[in-house]
Amino acid sequence: MAASSFSSVVRQQLGSLNFNAGSHKDQADRFRTILESIMNSAGTELGDCLKLFIDAIINEQVSLVISRQVLSDVGQHLTKIDDVTSKNIAHYTLEKVQPRVISFEEQVSNIRQHLAEIYEKEQNWKAAAKVLVGIPLETGQKQYSVDYKLETYMKIARLYLEDGDPILAEAFINRASLLQAETKDEQLQIYYKVCYARVLDYRRKFIEAAQRYNELSYRTIIHEDERMTALKSALICTMLASAGQQRSRMLATLYKDERCQHLPAYNILEKMYLDRIIRRSELHEFQGLLQPHQSITIDGSTILDRAVIEHNLLSASKLYNNITFEELGALLEITPAKAEKIASQMITEGRMNGFIDQIDSIVHFETREVLPAWDKQIQSICYQVNSIIEKIANAEPAWLNKISDEDMMC
Repeated sequence: MAASSFSSVVRQQLGSLNFNAGSHKDQADRFRTILESIMNSAGTELGDCLKLFIDAIINEQVSLVISRQVLSDVGQHLTKIDDVTSKNIAHYTLEKVQPRVISFEEQVSNIRQHLAEIYEKEQNWKAAAKVLVGIPLETGQKQYSVDYKLETYMKIARLYLEDGDPILAEAFINRASLLQAETKDEQLQIYYKVCYARVLDYRRKFIEAAQRYNELSYRTIIHEDERMTALKSALICTMLASAGQQRSRMLATLYKDERCQHLPAYNILEKMYLDRIIRRSELHEFQGLLQPHQSITIDGSTILDRAVIEHNLLSASKLYNNITFEELGALLEITPAKAEKIASQMITEGRMNGFIDQIDSIVHFETREVLPAWDKQIQSICYQVNSIIEKIANAEPAWLNKISDEDMMC
């Protein structure tokens, strides 16, 4: 039979089927025989023949039990043919079953997973994510396992990250967050932690990302090379984070981690931890470690520029009691006006102690000493204890006198 006429043969075979004759098994077997014939002999008409076949099996005259079984078989065959035809048939199938999608949830889910894989191979991340979003994980009648839902949400988040959309990625990793505590699959838990750290990183929530990456660097279930990659990511995110107490604590954690000594940016980490001024000329090696989303410009300056300027300003606050805007600008390698603006912002946000004298164009730094702070806390506790004792004396004077007498006898 010529290949050009094969579709008419298939149409004739499908039309001759009696949907009421024989058991469900017999009817399903007849469909499968035709399907195998299509897969083996259709040649260039494969797409057209499969469309005819799909139209026949989802016909409402066909028992739903049979339709589901045979459509599952079609889904398996789609993974074995060329991607162009497979993608075309997958879209055709999804469109045709849409009016009865509730009846074919499992089959539709499998087809969507396969279609997403094709788009992913084509690096069409957004299309792959949208296909997976169409799986009714929470609203459908089918009860999906926790692991399946968790893995799918994380895959969607990863695809949106690849597409450069961290906001949508965060929305789906947040859905995964509600499920990750329920899974017993340790690999999935690790995958979740990696994905969540990456989302925080892409969202430029650098200190939170650094904490997550650092946790991963200690997980022995992860290969040593991947642990070092996580540690490097923790170091990079910490350096890019806004200056402040959280960043200082993370710098201390990483500086004391001997593994960091083997990382390429260790010299910058050391300077940051020791509150030393960092010059732009020292950052060339570190800049080469940054990913595109970590070097996006904000208001004309890079994220790294902002982080280093804030670090140097905080370091200056520990070296000087005060400094003019002009001198501060020269120290930070920026204009005096920009130096004033950044200093004002850090003071306002509580990330640096001090005040600005705009009349004389001077920044005054206030160093908050550790011991006086401890003294104030201890003093506060003593006041609270005295207050409690006074209340006891008013309520139970006899009991308090008895306790006092016993203490004196001891």
